[in-house]
Amino acid sequence: MSAGKMKRRGFLKGAAGAAAGMVAAPYVITSSALGAGGRAPASERVTLGHIGVGGRGGSLMGAFPGSQSVAASDPFKSRREAAAAHCGGKAYRDFRRLLARDDIDAVVVATPDHWHVPIAIAAAKAGKDMYVEKPLGVSIAEDQACGEAVKQYGRVFQYGTQQRSSAHCRFGCELVRNGRIGEIREVHVTAPDGAAGGSTEPIPVPEDLDYDLWLGPAPWRPYTKDRCTHLGTYHVYDNSIGFIGGWGAHPLDILQWGFDTHLAGMIECEGTGTIPTEGLFDTVVHWDVRIQFGNGVKMTFKPGGDCTTFVGTQGRVSVARGRIDADPKSLLQSTIGPEELHLQESRHHGANFVEAVKNRTTPVSNIDDAVWSDLISHLSDIAIRTGRKIKWNPKTETIVGDEEASRMLNRAMREPWRL
Repeated sequence: MSAGKMKRRGFLKGAAGAAAGMVAAPYVITSSALGAGGRAPASERVTLGHIGVGGRGGSLMGAFPGSQSVAASDPFKSRREAAAAHCGGKAYRDFRRLLARDDIDAVVVATPDHWHVPIAIAAAKAGKDMYVEKPLGVSIAEDQACGEAVKQYGRVFQYGTQQRSSAHCRFGCELVRNGRIGEIREVHVTAPDGAAGGSTEPIPVPEDLDYDLWLGPAPWRPYTKDRCTHLGTYHVYDNSIGFIGGWGAHPLDILQWGFDTHLAGMIECEGTGTIPTEGLFDTVVHWDVRIQFGNGVKMTFKPGGDCTTFVGTQGRVSVARGRIDADPKSLLQSTIGPEELHLQESRHHGANFVEAVKNRTTPVSNIDDAVWSDLISHLSDIAIRTGRKIKWNPKTETIVGDEEASRMLNRAMREPWRL
């Protein structure tokens, strides 16, 4: 182990206690720390802090081979304490105290969507690498700011689009990129539809929850029984853009992997959708979006299964969750030759991130593709909400000729939060 590694980890000091403003307890070198039972020694494992440990965040604990989880943060006391007990680490109400620990290498961000980018940027500034669940941000400006921060501070970023670690998804995109279906003419993307409903009746905030912190940069709203639930975090516009981006991030990421949207010229986006007017949930549902790229490729984006279909002059490839299809079928039996383009291979999304942290390499779901794929869902949402065709210039990264739509590139943040 290098001297730098020893200094960074503070292996023989109570860094966790010091970060929490506590007197450090005597440090005992356990058999686990020394690598017993086939595990790598603690000095060679990436240490993780988990920020947001409800539903999805809880399921990600233990999903990163070669790492050691040492802390959990969540506005729900019961969640953070249970997660900390599970990993044998420390619980934090405020994620900023977790980020202050100098013995944590990286963080797993699985909060409600409106917290993804603010926490990711704070992590970058704190010198932490990050695994961030999808979607990226609640606005295009947030996505851009996140991309800039990751690069400015030299951090490793992995997006939670796990399908990039599936062999059939990689193979499908390699078929497209190597011209096996000829020149791309159309792309059709589908994602599960959103939801309506949800109670709007104010009720007392549970004692278990720091509601002000949960809201964070989002507008203040009365607490209701559905606001901080799984459905509320995805389908309330204050906290998200809905499944058009929250689930759309998966097939749109495959779109980006197989077809460089940012290199396809001017993007013209128009579409229709429904914004529920009754109940708590108010993100777009039943959307029907049509996109024209400057290079002539046409795209549709609608509710349906999690699927991306590339249509070329000589065939078709469909990449869906858990399966791949093609026309002609012989494409499925073909082999990508050694001289052809090969996309980065990842057999395990979490392990791919851990290895990238150790080796300072770029993970399979990198920040640039996260920003570019997220852009499509945001432009779709803006087009539906304005009822107009939106023109996006990828060179200047601006909406062309529409001041109202341009104002929707960002969202105000509640005081005192800043990016």
